[in-house]
Amino acid sequence: MITRRVTRALDPAVQSLIELVQSADIAFTNLEVLPNDFRGYPAEESGGTHLAARSWVLDDLLDFGFTLFACANNHSLDYGVEGLLATIEELEAREVAFAGVGRNLDLARAPAYLEHRGGIAALLACASTFARGQQAGAQRPELPGRPGLNPLRVETTYEVTPQQLEALREVAEALGLEQQRLERIQLGFAFPPDDPDVFPFLEARFRPAERPAVRTAPNRRDLDAILAWTRDARRRADLVIVSVHAHEQAATKEEPAEFLITFAHAAIDAGADVVVGHGPHLLRGMELYRGKPIFYSLGNFIAQNELVELLPADAYERFRADPAMTPSQVFLQRNENERKSFPADRRYWQTVVPICEFEGSELRRIELVPVSLGFGQPVYRRGQPRLADGEEAAEILERFAALSRPFGTAIRIEGGRGLVEIDHSA
Repeated sequence: MITRRVTRALDPAVQSLIELVQSADIAFTNLEVLPNDFRGYPAEESGGTHLAARSWVLDDLLDFGFTLFACANNHSLDYGVEGLLATIEELEAREVAFAGVGRNLDLARAPAYLEHRGGIAALLACASTFARGQQAGAQRPELPGRPGLNPLRVETTYEVTPQQLEALREVAEALGLEQQRLERIQLGFAFPPDDPDVFPFLEARFRPAERPAVRTAPNRRDLDAILAWTRDARRRADLVIVSVHAHEQAATKEEPAEFLITFAHAAIDAGADVVVGHGPHLLRGMELYRGKPIFYSLGNFIAQNELVELLPADAYERFRADPAMTPSQVFLQRNENERKSFPADRRYWQTVVPICEFEGSELRRIELVPVSLGFGQPVYRRGQPRLADGEEAAEILERFAALSRPFGTAIRIEGGRGLVEIDHSA
């Protein structure tokens, strides 16, 4: 979420991190901002903050050393289709390898390829968190497709006890909602659920079970399409990276939702070498599945969303802000003078940069570099990534190791870095 230049920072810890990224053969990032010079029309429903920036932030990220960009996330359509197309134009003008958005669904689903002297890398990117209608539409012989992002829709089912389900049925019938649902089916605008045990109620799905639970699964059509492109990329590249932007959670924000684990495993089964997640703005654990790394969320890397230059009227209305306020005042009202939200929680300002080393298609080593984004610093300095050291480095690595332990991942901490223990005999 970059809105200002980072590479010009004088902080030696920032410069050391830049040198680290530049030393990599391939460097991936999630581009969670629209570098479109504020072109387009602000959408009524944004990803939280209308995230647009000057197009030169792309040049700064390229100078930082990034070479592969995932663009599918809940901010991709913050400025509508026009804003997305302007972003695509800026990426194409710089010949940037990007994936996850396109002028139609096929282009949004397709991998991006990056040629390097060490081999060819492919990137696929998708998002499960987005507003309705922001997904790209398929092309037809007689009509163009809709520009948008590569969707990984989620099917959520709420399991409740039979007694609870019966209570929901009574409420639906008493309010006339069940009759309206049946009328929509009769008119051809809706369909009954495929599972006869499922009861639709207020656009949610409920199913009887012994105890309440939330179950999530990837949409079958989206999953099959993404896996088909993953298998295609496997035949065309030495290294295949699958990126997924997912805010959805399990019991806590640090635990990935059920569908995300299903998707990540399926992507590796289809040929992915790395699955990298982002979305909740904080770290989730990592898993080694069939010898391939899955990062369920790498949190924030550059977090300058509170420095976005311009906010549309919809943002002022959403945050109940006086139209006479400046953008800084709007953010201060939103976070109660930094007493809540992102500024008040240090987890949003700490991350790790994984350095994955491959020999051919075999993962040989993962080094975890702890990174601080300056929790507690003034807003104009906060959000710039720098190498963490001392107690903060240990805190970051220990938390990431604890989050990864439930996945059976062991991380050894040595000299301010984390080393993932890999079983090369597997």
